[in-house]
Amino acid sequence: MMQLRPHTTVVLAMSADGKIADFKRSPARFGSGADKTHLEKQIAASDAVLLGAGTLRAYGTTLTVSQPILLQHRIKRGKPPQPVHIVLSQSADLNPEIKFFQQPIERWLLTTTRGADFWQRREQTLYSAQERTPKFDQIMIFDTPTGKVDTSAALQHLTSLHITRLAVLGGGELVASLLQSDLIDELWLTVCPLILGGASAPTPVEGVGFLSQLAPKLELLEVDQVEQEVFLHYRLQRSAN
Repeated sequence: MMQLRPHTTVVLAMSADGKIADFKRSPARFGSGADKTHLEKQIAASDAVLLGAGTLRAYGTTLTVSQPILLQHRIKRGKPPQPVHIVLSQSADLNPEIKFFQQPIERWLLTTTRGADFWQRREQTLYSAQERTPKFDQIMIFDTPTGKVDTSAALQHLTSLHITRLAVLGGGELVASLLQSDLIDELWLTVCPLILGGASAPTPVEGVGFLSQLAPKLELLEVDQVEQEVFLHYRLQRSAN
């Protein structure tokens, strides 16, 4: 059966105790240069990058492709230098002054009707104040009956926009919602040599959680060690029928 959505890969770095940020939810900059290179490689292999609003608020930027060999490879494949960067936010309550809106990338917003109205009003206010208007090149509205973003319908729509490979960069709430809807195919997890602890520190998968007998099962595809970090590559196991 043909898959009616992009091939979706989660790419995250975490501490040895499974945290993707500290208890203050500070930007996670504990990965090494090798981890950043690995992340950039995964981004370069994708048609689009998906990140949650919380991740964007924490960093204020997104990672772009900068390695010449990766840029050349994208151009040889007939792709633009940078993949599309998609922000998923139900409220669209984003700071228009963050560096993200000045980065040389195509930006899309995936949101609800309420979120789209909020962002468009904010744009109009900034425009009337004669300030530089932060821009999303495309706003996609997909509502569920409960007022959340319908990620299943949104990902199906992305295929019609020639998005065949999607890299998910977090955070944990977004990954949890995608797992819940069976929308993830692979995971790359970098285990970094530190312990963050903290009951409130975020993990790769947040949300309500899964009972053990119903938990998504993984198949380990490869394990790579680079100095003190371990790179784990998993595939989601799915039944044959």
